[in-house]
Amino acid sequence: MSDRFFHYLTREHARLEALIEEQRRRPLPDDMEIARLKKAKLVVKDQIARWRADRDESVAA
Repeated sequence: MSDRFFHYLTREHARLEALIEEQRRRPLPDDMEIARLKKAKLVVKDQIARWRADRDESVAA
């Protein structure tokens, strides 16, 4: 994966975190929406970890 994709993933992770915090600050937070956002954030976090692992393998080779 490219550095450009990595930067996209980090921005997406931050965007999802901001949406989660925004939802939590609402007078009546939508728990289902928070759960959906957290799942999406976890997927992005896993993609970031995979990108880093792939990069580390290519550097070591």
